Amino acid sequence: MISLIIALAVLVIGYCVYGRVAEKIFAPDDRKTPAVEINDGVDCVPMKPWRAFLVQLLNIAGTGPIFGALMGACFGPVVFLWIIFGSILGGAVHDYMCGMISSRNKGASIAEMSGKYLGNVVKWGMRIFSVVLLLLTGTVFVNSPAALLADLTPDTLPVNFWVAAILVYYVLATLLPIDKLIGKLYPVFGVILIIMAVSVIGGTIAGGYHIPEITLQDLHPKGLYIWPFMFITVACGAISGFHATQSPMVAKCIPNEKCGRPVFYGAMIMEAVIALVWAAAGVAFYGTTNLLYDALTNLGQSGTVYEICKTMLGSAGGILAVIGVVICPITSGDTAFRSARLILAEITHLDQKKIKNRLIITIPLLTAGAFLTQMDFDVLWRYFSWANQTLAMVALWTATAYLLKQGKYRFGSLLTAIPAAFMSAVSLTYILMAQEGFRLDKSIGYPVGFVFAAVLFVIYLVKFFGAGNRKRNRRCKGAPTEE
Repeated sequence: MISLIIALAVLVIGYCVYGRVAEKIFAPDDRKTPAVEINDGVDCVPMKPWRAFLVQLLNIAGTGPIFGALMGACFGPVVFLWIIFGSILGGAVHDYMCGMISSRNKGASIAEMSGKYLGNVVKWGMRIFSVVLLLLTGTVFVNSPAALLADLTPDTLPVNFWVAAILVYYVLATLLPIDKLIGKLYPVFGVILIIMAVSVIGGTIAGGYHIPEITLQDLHPKGLYIWPFMFITVACGAISGFHATQSPMVAKCIPNEKCGRPVFYGAMIMEAVIALVWAAAGVAFYGTTNLLYDALTNLGQSGTVYEICKTMLGSAGGILAVIGVVICPITSGDTAFRSARLILAEITHLDQKKIKNRLIITIPLLTAGAFLTQMDFDVLWRYFSWANQTLAMVALWTATAYLLKQGKYRFGSLLTAIPAAFMSAVSLTYILMAQEGFRLDKSIGYPVGFVFAAVLFVIYLVKFFGAGNRKRNRRCKGAPTEE
């Protein structure tokens, strides 16, 4: 229990201290944001900061900090450390930089930003990569809530009915101005997600469940290595590339740059708190990682969440669990499709003020999603976590390139370069060793992954010192040191 209290305190301190470091390095000012400068009434719409925070939280969270944290808890209490430091040093910095850099680029997507700062080849790769990832995310987040709703309703309302109903909602959420549906529903759903987490930790304490202290020991029942598997398993709640597709959407809605830290950095820390609560509840409720793993295998992720809530909190907890498990994936699926629409709009240059242009993109996009719901995603979904963290890697290198281009922020680029190198090692090592990857032994996967990260970091250092030389040359010539 002491370790959980300390962990929560560290997250709060991280927001107050390291969040301010990130803010100081980026240096928000009084320039107009897309919500004010563009204000198209559809995607660029001013929101109050508290509302933008709750929308961002639901955008990035979904079931990730619940399901991912429970699966990560199978490695043991060591997962607490990844959630704490992964979110403070990596995830929150990632989300803040993606949101703020997007704001300074008129709400550009991560694909456009990566192209601007890393080159056109990266841009086109990220365009394809992002749209496929978002389509996959949105589609999977149709199936999981539809299956649960079908189990809870009469046989006259089968899975296909709920799939159709959710897809109809997705059409509306993708098409309508962001403040008309998402802006009104998400704050309510965000509060529900927070209440759910508070109730679970309250039930854990009141029920006398033992929360084990932090240890570095690997306790995974199947013998999976902590490195790199735990760092891929727990994405939402620590660091997630999916957030790089979501932060630009909210970047179009913040009224000024100075509310970026509570909206972007703060929402990630809140997600980490939720993940921490569920990781603690999982190991405490089942007692051992073996029993937790068995529950996840036999009951599924939704069933495990339901069992924990129902046992700890009674019938009210069961209802809360169902609401949370249904709402959370839907609120990630709808914004996944919306983000995909925005990226496709950038590619096609179709003005999204016009409903006709939104329909031209949305109808084929949702039709593809409807088709994919009929396919078996078991194999494809295994690649999602890896793709997710690979996207985080590219987003962090994009932020690093941006900071390097800002003369006086050159040393601040270490803030993103270090986690970028870390995620580079994680992503390559995982795909080399995973069953869905190359299945290589760790004696090969480990050194190749670390060499890959080292090479990228050396390239960064070359650019780093090169930026310093250019800055000195400009200073000698009396030219401005910033772009």
